Amino acid sequence: LWAADEYNFGVLKDVASAPPTAELRPIEGGDGGDATQEHTQTDEEDMGMTYEELGLYGRLRKISRCGPVSMYRKLCVTWSHLSPHDVAAKVKRFFYYYSINRHKMCTITPAYHAEAYSPDDNRFDLRQFLYPTSWKRQFAVIDAMADAACVDNIEHANMKLN
Repeated sequence: LWAADEYNFGVLKDVASAPPTAELRPIEGGDGGDATQEHTQTDEEDMGMTYEELGLYGRLRKISRCGPVSMYRKLCVTWSHLSPHDVAAKVKRFFYYYSINRHKMCTITPAYHAEAYSPDDNRFDLRQFLYPTSWKRQFAVIDAMADAACVDNIEHANMKLN
């Protein structure tokens, strides 16, 4: 960080490198007065997804206008290092939390938006804001696609062995 090096403020590096946390849980093993203790709660752990994943979900949802099935299909290609079932679990988790929290994004506050994607920019977002949390049809399609992909992978591996 430029300011930390230029002005010799080491605390700026500490702040920038600290893991994101809401600090809602008390610090374990202390009264909270010890500045050297770390918070055990992190946002990524609580959400079950990283901020990098969350940004990718947001861009696919808002810019590419992906629903659960199309997002699953795109992420299977992007995350080829994960199994289809792992990708399915991540997509389903995102859409569950998306559906229970979407209504909170409908309050417009004054802001400047310089990019095509901003989680706070609702000016041109005409999507509905109340969703069912189960996504029964979409999640069933994702599960069927994940099962089919796993069967295809097994058959492909068997063909290589023969």
